[in-house]
Amino acid sequence: MGVVREGSHEGVYYEKLPEGGVHCHLCPHGCRFRPGGHGKCRVRINRDGMLIASNYGLCSALAMDPVEKKPLYHFYPGRDILSAGTVGCNFHCEFCQNWGIAHGDPDLRSITPEGMVRVARAEAAKGDCIGIAYTYSEPLMWYEFVLDTARLAREEGLKNVLVTNGFIRPEPLRELLPFVDAMNIDVKGFTGDFYRRVIHGMYEPVLKTAETAHREGCHVEITTLLIPTLNDSDEELERLTEWVAESLNPNVPLHFSRYFPNYKMQLAPTPISTLQRARDIARRRLNYVYLGNVTGIDGSDTACPECGQVVINRSGYRVRITGLDGNRCTRCGKQMPFIAGSGSTSL
Repeated sequence: MGVVREGSHEGVYYEKLPEGGVHCHLCPHGCRFRPGGHGKCRVRINRDGMLIASNYGLCSALAMDPVEKKPLYHFYPGRDILSAGTVGCNFHCEFCQNWGIAHGDPDLRSITPEGMVRVARAEAAKGDCIGIAYTYSEPLMWYEFVLDTARLAREEGLKNVLVTNGFIRPEPLRELLPFVDAMNIDVKGFTGDFYRRVIHGMYEPVLKTAETAHREGCHVEITTLLIPTLNDSDEELERLTEWVAESLNPNVPLHFSRYFPNYKMQLAPTPISTLQRARDIARRRLNYVYLGNVTGIDGSDTACPECGQVVINRSGYRVRITGLDGNRCTRCGKQMPFIAGSGSTSL
């Protein structure tokens, strides 16, 4: 991906340095760059001593998606959401599944926060659209645009969703969180070595983001893409499960997703047996564990953890709510953690 040099919107969370340099404080990389330079994300640039969010208002993709595609399984199941993305990412995952958008040179269209909200309102008026998901590339590197849009969307009664790597500093996260209703956070592995070698980042700030969002009342679901030999050991899966159970909540959904060769990584696809093993490990501590990027096996249905009845059946992105009365299991009466309107219960 080339450096995005359009736009003139001044970024936030940075300081000016001597001789025209800037120090970005948006994410833990803390990039410092001279005039004409850019951060690791390639969308925060230094123009004459000012940090410019060069992707502000630039949209690489805009589409209606099922909310399950994020994936969010316990947040308005069966509904749709307007999904928007830009370019740029502050991670450089060797296996990036969206590299054409995050690190490529996709066609871009211009849109304002007001325009984005108008599109979402029009879709909501037509049917099942609940709001806006900021996704595809890394929405935290679209920070200024997401913040402006999310504020307007909240005023219009729309929901805001982030699908994110969670790599952000605490202060900008705290400013954004009041306008975010749900997050799916990628916890890409559970060792510093994996994050350094394969992700080119750090994992501790990602965990802190998830913990802060959950503590502040944002709906959180976690996704981990399992890659053979790199992040799929029993020990690592046990540590991930323990963290979700103890630092978040046993009711927080955990999604294990199947890896396929992409971008710079050409390892063989993850065996189905690996995902099933991961699910077995996670179910010892967690109530809702799902498998993604798989077909032909049971991996996406929601079952009551008390009696085992399937309460939501998912086939691809087709959803049938079969065993719920409000948020209660129709067989045993257990109240289950879904956000779906007035009868919702929190995690």
